[in-house]
Amino acid sequence: MRLRVEFTTEPFDLEEAPAHAVAAREVIQKAQLDAVDVGPFGNTAEGDAGEVLGAVSALLRDALDAGATRVSLQVNVIREDTP
Repeated sequence: MRLRVEFTTEPFDLEEAPAHAVAAREVIQKAQLDAVDVGPFGNTAEGDAGEVLGAVSALLRDALDAGATRVSLQVNVIREDTP
């Protein structure tokens, strides 16, 4: 099964990326995921379910440890078309 995760961390800082945002992005960028898109107000990544779920666990832990007061995330199953 493949999954897509979308997430943001708060509080926002429009001047520079907060430590919690950097920590969460580093987790996603280091994970073995594909279709990673890192942006100023939202991030997405896709991959194997095990990899995505492991990355989500790590990003929650690291972002909260780095000062996030809220982490919003959505996980979707990517439908695989079968012939």
